[in-house]
Amino acid sequence: VQLVESGGGLVQPGGSLRLSCTTSGFTSDNYAISWFRQAPGKEREGLACVAMRDLSTLFAISVKDRLTFSRDNTKTTLYMEMKSLKPEDTAVYYCAATGGRCLWTWARMGYDYWGQGTQVAVSS
Repeated sequence: VQLVESGGGLVQPGGSLRLSCTTSGFTSDNYAISWFRQAPGKEREGLACVAMRDLSTLFAISVKDRLTFSRDNTKTTLYMEMKSLKPEDTAVYYCAATGGRCLWTWARMGYDYWGQGTQVAVSS
């Protein structure tokens, strides 16, 4: 299984960004993708976990109102749109995947697969 993130870049404050996480190697749609980010000098932060089968989502409270998820028809790419970006959203964003649905422990559990990360910078 492989995961590839894309869509990072430089965004102005107040803008929005759509990140993609494309998977390969899963044999069914019964898996979940979680998004994390890590800013310099800070701990990794979980943003949300999404079940690819039906897009049911568990959110981190801190970002819930600013995130929207969608997927492609093949259920191999998950899109995360983040709006109202702030400078404090600057970080490397990672997706991670595991079989099955999202667990309530999604933000602190171990994951089988990780992407390489994509840099997001929010600045004027």
